[in-house]
Amino acid sequence: MPVSATRHRSTFQANEPFARAWFIADVEGKTLGRAATKIADVLRGKHRPSFTPHVDAGDFVVVVNADKIRLTGKKMTTKLYRDHSLFPGGLRTQEQLLARHPTDLVKRAVWGMLPKGPLGRRIYKKLKVYAGAEHPHVAQQPKPLPLS
Repeated sequence: MPVSATRHRSTFQANEPFARAWFIADVEGKTLGRAATKIADVLRGKHRPSFTPHVDAGDFVVVVNADKIRLTGKKMTTKLYRDHSLFPGGLRTQEQLLARHPTDLVKRAVWGMLPKGPLGRRIYKKLKVYAGAEHPHVAQQPKPLPLS
């Protein structure tokens, strides 16, 4: 490396515990992928200026009205989810998944956008998804998360 070249070093956030905020995301009528992207960014901490990839610096997100999420195109009837139950019939469409487990569509979409491994599992635990408008996290005073 030439002497005149400068090295750009990233600043890293300390692993010290800090106050985590709580956000509430109402996904009624929102597109699944666009909402999941914003939720995953907040869970991971990418909305903070001190974002560091290897640190769990995100906030808690409470998702309500998950049963009223919108899908574009023919995904509701054609996209398949595979559940490895070792029995025949482990394939489910989004329509069947939404009827049986209304929160799983949002959970699976957000999980796919998080890092895999111990860090991703720790981040995923801060996601709370509810099918209706009611949730038990009123005491945390969640702020609304704008999903455009």
